[in-house]
Amino acid sequence: MIETVNELPAEFDLDELMERLIFVEKVEKGLRQLDEGNIVAREVVKEKVKQWGKQFGQKLLL
Repeated sequence: MIETVNELPAEFDLDELMERLIFVEKVEKGLRQLDEGNIVAREVVKEKVKQWGKQFGQKLLL
């Protein structure tokens, strides 16, 4: 997280900082889940997304 803050230009928008911090947090969480073997197969995700599309009456591109 400190690296992310250090990489910001001298002038930056607070919203930009928040977006970057949230992004880094989500990537780190995903990497931890991957290391722990907590993953879902791509085909399972595709099927769930299709079901959501049907539920909300939308055709989603995959």
